[in-house]
Amino acid sequence: MSEFLLEILSEEIPARMQAKAAADLETLFRDGLAAAGLTHGDAARYVTPRRLILTVAGLPARQPDTIEEKKGPKVGAPDQAIQGFVRANGLADIAEASLRDTPKGSFYFLERRIPGRPTAEVLSEILIAGLAKFAWPKSMRWGHGAFRWVRPLHNILALFDGAPLPGGLDLGTTTLPFSDQTSGHRFMAPDDFAVADFADYRQKLTAAKVMIDPAERRDRILDAARALAAGEGLRLKDDEGLLQEVAGLVEWPVVLMGVIDPAFMELPPEVLVTAKRTHQRYFSLLGADDKPAARFIFVANIETADKGAAIVAGNQRVLSARLADAKFFWDQDRKTPLPERIHDLEHIVYHAKLGSLSEKASRLQSLAVHLQRHLPDADRDKVRSAARLAKADLVTGMVGEFPELQGIMGRYYALADGESLEVADAIAQHYAPLGPHDSCPSAPVSVAVALAEKLDSLAGFWAIGETPTGSKDPFALRRAALGVIRLILENKLRLPLADCLDAALAGQHCAVSAADRPGLVQDLLHFFAERLKVALREQGVRHDLIAAVFAVERPGGGTEDDLLRLLARVEALSAFLTSDDGANLLVAARRAANIVRIEAKKDKRAYSRPASAEDLVEAEEKRLFDALEAAKGTAAAALTAEDFTGAMSAMAGLRQPVDAFFDRVTVNCEAPDLRVNRLRLLAEIGRTLAQVADFSKIEGT
Repeated sequence: MSEFLLEILSEEIPARMQAKAAADLETLFRDGLAAAGLTHGDAARYVTPRRLILTVAGLPARQPDTIEEKKGPKVGAPDQAIQGFVRANGLADIAEASLRDTPKGSFYFLERRIPGRPTAEVLSEILIAGLAKFAWPKSMRWGHGAFRWVRPLHNILALFDGAPLPGGLDLGTTTLPFSDQTSGHRFMAPDDFAVADFADYRQKLTAAKVMIDPAERRDRILDAARALAAGEGLRLKDDEGLLQEVAGLVEWPVVLMGVIDPAFMELPPEVLVTAKRTHQRYFSLLGADDKPAARFIFVANIETADKGAAIVAGNQRVLSARLADAKFFWDQDRKTPLPERIHDLEHIVYHAKLGSLSEKASRLQSLAVHLQRHLPDADRDKVRSAARLAKADLVTGMVGEFPELQGIMGRYYALADGESLEVADAIAQHYAPLGPHDSCPSAPVSVAVALAEKLDSLAGFWAIGETPTGSKDPFALRRAALGVIRLILENKLRLPLADCLDAALAGQHCAVSAADRPGLVQDLLHFFAERLKVALREQGVRHDLIAAVFAVERPGGGTEDDLLRLLARVEALSAFLTSDDGANLLVAARRAANIVRIEAKKDKRAYSRPASAEDLVEAEEKRLFDALEAAKGTAAAALTAEDFTGAMSAMAGLRQPVDAFFDRVTVNCEAPDLRVNRLRLLAEIGRTLAQVADFSKIEGT
């Protein structure tokens, strides 16, 4: 058994694309080997900023031989058919074919052994075909060829059993041959060298200052950064995302520490972190008090004779220039209070059909005040102030330079203007939560403004028809809906969502008519139901139970829009269905619904009228009739009191009467009137259960 080694050397691959590209390369080869009938042992993949690497062990020298079988004409078939089979397969005579009995008679069969091809040839074909169709999020052409890759290719090392694969990759104007050559670090060891196998390859690349394993590079960066920080009595700020990204930017990580001018340490911590992390890919350090330290960690891709002194000095100058800009904006922005900036929002278009940011801010203010009625702990004036000022920092110099800080800088400027901490926090948090791992606002004023931000966006884009389709969601409306759900559930808000959505639609710049609003509200509620399924899936809540409860009208009519009440009903339904009574009643309800549906279709009529008590004959159908009437009343009273467990208990009482009815009563009897009444009684089971859930939407048994 032999080893296959592949290295595709190119210009720098973006860090965000590396892991998926390496995984796709392995999948491509696994599929190709399986299609070629080649078994293999372990496969491993590696990636650096310039290299995609794959190694596959345990490959045979050749493909296995295969038997090709062709079925010919039946024995006794016309001579013309037999001779056609002989000619088509290059036979001298039909006697060269074998006879085989089948259930349909004796037939001629032809078997031919096809010898396997050398594995090296097959690997070459897999590689050429795979690279031609390899998918990148973005790719490019270079020179005059049509071949596309993420960055220009330099070399393809492709070894099988220690020898280069035959052939090469056609780039259009030239061919890049498969070879046993590679090169080391671009600056520290750029010379080419040959390798014999993966062990030799890895050893020589390490000597040439290239670490091929991204996990190894990550660990080296982390260990060195922590050691440097500890040497200064500091602590490295945790940032796994940045750590993974930086590991994808270097082939030979050299971790260094720089110093920040103390004059810049008065800047807000978020400004310091953003300038370092987002713009420069630097790591932040914290002091013993967990406050930002005047140091930063960065990773170079080269060792130097001066131990990195010149590199450190250069990076300090770059960061100082960035922070000098930030300090200028920080000083200048505080000279103009946020309220005086609101009129500047008129010059920024939020959306062509939804008006300017000034109009967006005005809608936020009105909607937040409307929502405040359902948040009794939220101060009305503070809600109004926070909503009015929420977007004002978008026209500051700091947010123009660091857009990641929108909202956050609004908080600092609001505090500088003398606004209350509640108002300032609401400004900072009005975009939150941005994702499942983002913290969710809990202060009443913050919750009101954050809800207004998301509900206004959803209502606005729904009003102009810009709704999510398939995987496309350019305005992040799914994220907005999930944010609303988290705000409601985590803060246990009894929020009438339909009323709030209607208010959001009424305030839109595009002037949604009163006649159109109910339909849009209903559509939005169904969108929330789908997002709620996603939000609760990780908690083990069944999506079909959410659908079953959501299909039931709320007290007073209309779709259930109180998410807390809906969730309580789902929990009660889930507990009910796990009991014997609930599980058996579900089966019986489906049986009843199926009978009614089949007979209604056959009779071409609906059995929607109530059953008549006077036409009940058997004791079991009378008992079921009485049980249904009792369950309706008990369940209705329980639902009004929001005692959903009690409502489910009322339904559980139907199990025995329903079972007895099916055991002893013939529905499709010969007496027409009796049959009709019994079908109406069966239909009544579904209507009674529909008080608590639409059982037709519940999956499984």
